[in-house]
Amino acid sequence: MAPISEIDIVLRLGISCILGGLIGLERESLERPAGLRTHILVCIGSALMMIVSIYGFAGYESVNKDPGRIAAQVVSGIGFLGAGTILREGVTVTGLTTAASLWVVAGIGLAIGCGQFFAGIAGTGLVFLTLVLFRQMERRHWSNKYCDRVKLVIRDQPGQLGRVGMFFGKHGIGIKNITMQHVPEQKIINLEFVLKIPSEADMLQIFAELAEIDGVLSLNKSC
Repeated sequence: MAPISEIDIVLRLGISCILGGLIGLERESLERPAGLRTHILVCIGSALMMIVSIYGFAGYESVNKDPGRIAAQVVSGIGFLGAGTILREGVTVTGLTTAASLWVVAGIGLAIGCGQFFAGIAGTGLVFLTLVLFRQMERRHWSNKYCDRVKLVIRDQPGQLGRVGMFFGKHGIGIKNITMQHVPEQKIINLEFVLKIPSEADMLQIFAELAEIDGVLSLNKSC
């Protein structure tokens, strides 16, 4: 097999960088554990390994070569990185979609590395469509509730946490998980809620009212 040209190597790595970055950008926008840079690195790395697997042993025709061996190791090895993005928060498990996106990005990188440009680009398009469009469809049509993550900073005073909890209950908002960090020197408490919010709820109005509760110092919301 003839060795690959330097221009072709740069082209394949560049395309893998762009395709991995597109998927990573969507994960980054949602503040997931593995975002833009992680997806780019996974995609470039798998493409590079595929290039080395196919073309790195040119001139060693007497050696028994199997380009699929490195690809198989990439597919199995990415599981360790994906497992690091899966988190348990109370009874909720998060990060499965990000782990899956890392796994498929590795596949896209392998496709680009072996010159299957159409397969890599088509795969990226389908993955991006799944992550962006289907997420909205799930919220609107297949579930009457969805989860939100809300970070609050409140004053460290008696009954403050109860007032916040009563507010959520009044609006039919369920608390799936809560993380609390007490900062006694500043007399504040950092709270992070994982909420189950009715799809028909007026989110702008709810969070405006939440920010006006006495003792709530700051509010930050992420989907």
